[in-house]
Amino acid sequence: MSKDVSRPVAVGVDLGGTNLRAAVVDPAAGEVLAQVRQPTHAHQGHAAVIQRMADLIHKVLEQGGFSLQQVQAVGIGVPGLLDLERGVVLLLPNLPGKWHSVPLQAEIEQRLGLPTRLINDVRAITLGEWAFGAGRGVQTVACYAIGTGIGGGLILNGRLHLGMDGTAGEFGHTVVEPDGLPCSCGGRGCLELYTSGPAIAAMGAKAVMHGHTTLIDSLVDHDLNRITVEVIAQAARQGDAVACAIFERVGMYLGISIGNILHSISPQRVILAGGVALAGDLLFDPIRRTIQERVHLMPAEKVEIVPAQLGGNAGLVGAARWAAQQGKV
Repeated sequence: MSKDVSRPVAVGVDLGGTNLRAAVVDPAAGEVLAQVRQPTHAHQGHAAVIQRMADLIHKVLEQGGFSLQQVQAVGIGVPGLLDLERGVVLLLPNLPGKWHSVPLQAEIEQRLGLPTRLINDVRAITLGEWAFGAGRGVQTVACYAIGTGIGGGLILNGRLHLGMDGTAGEFGHTVVEPDGLPCSCGGRGCLELYTSGPAIAAMGAKAVMHGHTTLIDSLVDHDLNRITVEVIAQAARQGDAVACAIFERVGMYLGISIGNILHSISPQRVILAGGVALAGDLLFDPIRRTIQERVHLMPAEKVEIVPAQLGGNAGLVGAARWAAQQGKV
């Protein structure tokens, strides 16, 4: 099938700790037209990663049969702190190398000659899901991305809400245990410490080490390093009491955080994305019960708690749409 050479497109890029991904996207329809990925090799430093990113953008355009002239803009989802006005990466806590005050936007623009915009990776997921996925049809949305860490994003009155310096939506660092564990952010008792993928896996390993009777141990052939969220979910679906209790606890903490968001902005819909959310009702049921028990000053029964729909493409689509929209402002 031949490409429409007059079709305007945008490129979305996901800067991940393990992989770089790039996609050609129709920013009006949310359709992914071509996609490629390659290892980030972040240990080589930010300069090498930036060049690899530029090469990957050329590659995805070539693979899809698109020219640079068709590209409205490039959007890059970045898992860290940003200066959005200057297009500078301030800090990437989970990537090796000196990602401090790196002018990523200018570097890509110089290499490609295309307008480029940065956005936090979970804010990109939020925008993608709202525009084309689980958030369609409503004007106010909160999105939680629950994986290795926990990020978030907000749509208020039909617009992505960024707050001061693009920091709105850091739900992983809302406090659920005031005197809880110390967090790498400098706080204590943050949601991420109790509900992220590594936190859930650690709960499973702790249960095994303490000698609790559980299927988790046999499912990993007694190798604690193989315990994951997926293993614990498998045990829970087989009726394992320890695994079920882990998800009850995780759902309670998420329900507390979401309940605070309901009281704060009264969203019509809350979207749960990321690998942990794939646990489905094991997670969603205790979240909903906690909200029912704790939220009484707004119509919580009207709020939909739903899984994300776009999978791994949400961030790519959202970043591309964000960049295309900024070009129109």
